[in-house]
Amino acid sequence: MFFSLIIPVYNRPDEVEELLESLAHTTYKGNFEIILVEDGSTLRCEEVVKMYSHKLTISYYYKENSGPGDSRNFGMRKAKGDYFIIFDSDCIIPAQYLNEVEKALEADYVDCFGGPDAALKSFTDIQKAINFTMTSFLTTGGIRGGSEKIGKFQPRSFNMGLSRKAFESSNGFGNIHPGEDPDLSIRLWELGFETRLFTEAFVYHKRRIDWDKFTIQVSKFGKARPILNSWYPKYSKLTFFFPSIFIIGFFIAVLSLIFANDLLLKLYFLYFLILFLVSTYQNKSLKIGGLSVKAAWKQFYGYGIGFLESYIKVIVLKQKPEKAFPELFFKK
Repeated sequence: MFFSLIIPVYNRPDEVEELLESLAHTTYKGNFEIILVEDGSTLRCEEVVKMYSHKLTISYYYKENSGPGDSRNFGMRKAKGDYFIIFDSDCIIPAQYLNEVEKALEADYVDCFGGPDAALKSFTDIQKAINFTMTSFLTTGGIRGGSEKIGKFQPRSFNMGLSRKAFESSNGFGNIHPGEDPDLSIRLWELGFETRLFTEAFVYHKRRIDWDKFTIQVSKFGKARPILNSWYPKYSKLTFFFPSIFIIGFFIAVLSLIFANDLLLKLYFLYFLILFLVSTYQNKSLKIGGLSVKAAWKQFYGYGIGFLESYIKVIVLKQKPEKAFPELFFKK
């Protein structure tokens, strides 16, 4: 099988160097190419690509900025392979990754797969804390960490595989961002394709973001979900409301103190204590355990408030998503 690795990048030459360095150490013996798409960057990574051109088969393209989804589509149209693998530029790829993908496809072929993300020991404490909250069953249900159900999985484009047939049938990613990943998964299901989680095909997702950027990111995730629910109502789930319910419940718990009722607040304290202990144990660090509590709160708050705002505008008031949240849509 000939893999084409599709990597969109925007002003991240340092990330690209780490990513290419990791791919240069792959143990995979089969054929693969790398398609790197510079999405209107002012800090280009062309010189980094030249550094690795003698080690890896890389095609480099520069285009005007149109967003990650459109850049992935651009890369897949340029690719020569029969199966595309999509990475974010802030990923580091384990040496055995392509072997695991090929093994899984040969055992039970599927036209679209997703893999989990993990943290390296070299990551900062904040990166490890954010990774924990983004992957833990205690926070997201494990949708990025590998514990979500194997079938009917919605792959995320930091670590995603797509056959040429599935790409050509679906026309790839739409212009919403974030939200382009579940949008593509649902359209593939509607076309009769299957998606699956490959638990062993994980990447190290570095996420170079600070607390403010993380809050903005998860807020956008929350805003995107009601839009997707309005497009595909039969795929809406009650669990999508949980972060908003969590935040509303917390403020009710605080207000309950006026009536000398602290039971609900104690339950929240217990939850965060469990989260702290689990993260501390997994990361072998009290500091990361504490930072994980902070990350979880920002995740719930950002997503929950964003979801509520979008639900009111898009579902209740019937506003057009492109007008309600123009920041979520790239112009094609």
